[in-house]
Amino acid sequence: MALSIGNNGVQDLGANLLASQHHKERHQLPAARCPQQEALKKDGEMGNVFWSRPESRLWTTMLLLGTCLLYCARVLMPICVVTMSSRFDWDKKQSGIVLSSFFWGYCLTQVVGGHLSDRIGGEKVLLLSASAWGSITAITPLLISSSSAQLTLMTFTRFLMGLLQGVYFPALASLLSQKVQESERALTYSTVGTGSQFGTLVMGAAGSLLLDWYGWESVFYLSGLLTLLWVYCMCKFILPEKGKQIVPLVNLSLSLSLCLSLRGPFKVLEKMLPVWAVIVAQLCAASTFFTLLSWLPTFFSETFPDSKGWIFNVIPWLVAIPTSLFGGFLSDQCISQGCKPITARKFMQVIGSGVSSLFALGIGYSTSFCQAVAFASASIGLQTFNHSGISVNIQDLAPSCAGLLFGVANTGGALLGVVCVYLAGHLIENTGSWVSVFNLVAVVNALGLSTFLIFGKAHRMDLDPAYTDL
Repeated sequence: MALSIGNNGVQDLGANLLASQHHKERHQLPAARCPQQEALKKDGEMGNVFWSRPESRLWTTMLLLGTCLLYCARVLMPICVVTMSSRFDWDKKQSGIVLSSFFWGYCLTQVVGGHLSDRIGGEKVLLLSASAWGSITAITPLLISSSSAQLTLMTFTRFLMGLLQGVYFPALASLLSQKVQESERALTYSTVGTGSQFGTLVMGAAGSLLLDWYGWESVFYLSGLLTLLWVYCMCKFILPEKGKQIVPLVNLSLSLSLCLSLRGPFKVLEKMLPVWAVIVAQLCAASTFFTLLSWLPTFFSETFPDSKGWIFNVIPWLVAIPTSLFGGFLSDQCISQGCKPITARKFMQVIGSGVSSLFALGIGYSTSFCQAVAFASASIGLQTFNHSGISVNIQDLAPSCAGLLFGVANTGGALLGVVCVYLAGHLIENTGSWVSVFNLVAVVNALGLSTFLIFGKAHRMDLDPAYTDL
């Protein structure tokens, strides 16, 4: 027995010596490794930097506030445009130029912002853009009052707002894909996404009161200063690397050049059907959301002239908040109970694009105001299930370049949204029926949903050995 133990000890000692020598030899090898090993190594490291539960709650709360402030700044112009038009003698066409200038800027920075976020960190891009748009919002009244070309200056500032806010959601997707575990992404993203509804409601209520009491300038001051306060709190209390939030210009220039040349991860991922499936689905979902957002107020005003505007402008967004949270919770629960991630994503998308379209079709056939509000609320509320479907699926497929892919999808969605909004107006003008508009919404959603159901996947695809720049 003693001899046997001794032999084992000698064998163990010899094995340890061999392992030690092998370890030394490995460290003496050149730094170059096979790309797939590098990718897997980085994937393993990524798993070690997920937020803890307390960190996740704190970041989720702060990002929810950030999204709320983003929408406060975004919707303040539609709230103030009537007053400003009267003050500066703008006609409808000129007011439309000011309102639309935001979206043209919004389309231009999605891809660049997403790719930059993947390289330097989404939190840095979020704070840089927020500090810039907060400053511009706060000083806009001063700039307008000191200039004689109010229309030109206001158009330019809104265009800048679009440029700066265009990076927000791609940066958010990049950040959450690297810091939140797969089983918690849906609820986290859905919770942060409810900031858009909160922001719309807060600015709709507080902005209207400030507009009546203190004038349009006060709305800009409030939104801008609150955004800057949020940035200060994030930098002071939340960021783990104090004093390292400055982004070298060389990183920005490299990101711009890589985006323009389509090098890096997208060069490989662009050849994969699941990537294009989620991009097409996101593009269709975003465009139909813009269509409903743009035309529902006009539908209610024309179809039910005696209806109260605050009812149909508020109730659907109130409904969207709990449905978004429930969708995220349901998706994460399904995965934690053993459901495959892709099954959960597709189920959420069936509700977000499929069932919501059925309620959208019902809006056109409504016979009463209450019925129309109920259908509109259900349609907009169920569309928030997209947060737990395609929006999170982008993070499933490529956590290392989720910002870039989300930027591509969101850019396409914004551009197609402009087309669909115009086409909806054309259909109303030629058919005289609102049913055609909601048919358009259903058809576009069906296209995106079918593509995702057929080709959608949920496993990582950014570990391809041909891709070496994670």
